[in-house]
Amino acid sequence: MGRNLSRGILFFLLPGGALTITMMVIAGRPELAQTLSSLTPFYPYVTVAVALLLGWRFDRSRLVFATAVIALCGGLLQQFGSRPDAAGRIITDAITVLLPLNLALFSLLKERGIFTWHGLLRWAVILAQPLAVWLLLHNRQYYWLGVFDTPLISAEWLTTLELQQPALLAMAIALAITLYQALRQRNAMENGLFWAVLLCGYAMLGAHGHDLRLGLLASAIVILVIAVIELSYTMAFRDELTGLPGRRALNQSLLKLGGRYTIAMLDVDHFKKFNDRFGHDVGDEVLKMVAAKMGRISGGGKPYRYGGEEFTAVFAGKSVDDALPHLEQLREAIATADFTVRSSKRPKHKPQTPTSRGNQRVRITISIGAAERVADARDPQAVLKAADKALYRAKKAGRNRVAS
Repeated sequence: MGRNLSRGILFFLLPGGALTITMMVIAGRPELAQTLSSLTPFYPYVTVAVALLLGWRFDRSRLVFATAVIALCGGLLQQFGSRPDAAGRIITDAITVLLPLNLALFSLLKERGIFTWHGLLRWAVILAQPLAVWLLLHNRQYYWLGVFDTPLISAEWLTTLELQQPALLAMAIALAITLYQALRQRNAMENGLFWAVLLCGYAMLGAHGHDLRLGLLASAIVILVIAVIELSYTMAFRDELTGLPGRRALNQSLLKLGGRYTIAMLDVDHFKKFNDRFGHDVGDEVLKMVAAKMGRISGGGKPYRYGGEEFTAVFAGKSVDDALPHLEQLREAIATADFTVRSSKRPKHKPQTPTSRGNQRVRITISIGAAERVADARDPQAVLKAADKALYRAKKAGRNRVAS
């Protein structure tokens, strides 16, 4: 439990949180802030170009839209942010309200393409916002534009901040939404959107120079680019259903093994019959349950999903005798787990009086075969085949057992 919590915290903080804190430290030190400001002539443009290209190539519409919004806001700030007149102040206030809300909206939307009908609708919404502000300014509709700087509550300490109260409220809402999505989805992109909102808010909140502010906004885009790269890596090397590292990750790990290791092959007993009886959705839940148990395997074992109902565990630096007690513990944990198949006729809403009628408890078991590196099986693929043969012996001997 503690190890999983630590991993979750690190996943949330790295690298987006680390980069956000680094940029805040840089902005707070004049000599470092000056260096970042000196990059403004090319840093934001390169960042936007890379993000748009990556988003288009990987078909990550949310990266494209978020980059477009941040770039649009940065361009408007560059054009109007330094103007001392009412137009400059109004446009700046509008950006500080709309920018975080747009990023929060992207965290709630699904990937639906860049130039699909959904994508074109989102482009229309993005472009409609600056157009609406321009039309209101052009027609001197200051009453409606006042929504961006109207005080919401009377508090003296709020007057010392650079941001207007509507902008603070928008930032708080955006941070709450993106944090909720990050904790709920546990996804690199959701994490990136939270840290991007926080860094954009810091850029707008502080009394930063114009060039430094643009540098901070560009760094928010960098956070999103890294998030997409992380997400693409996860899709390539991690099994989507179970969350365990997949076959490709296993093959890479096998290349890094030393001279002593044990490989175990695991298979869910009678899985095909179970699927035929209860359906593939329930079968997927079984695989998730097994994967969750494997994620807590002791003895230093590293779990992988091999394919279908097969899993693999690699014990680097361990003999088969060292690994067997931990494999036996895993087998027993799965065999004694409480797995309930929900009735398809259960009510949509939870009844006031709980009932188990229609539900069926089933027993899930696994068979395990383990092998270590020996003279006649020196390379990982040979050890893997030996473990697969041991798995076959475990099944032939009656299943729900460990063989070596």
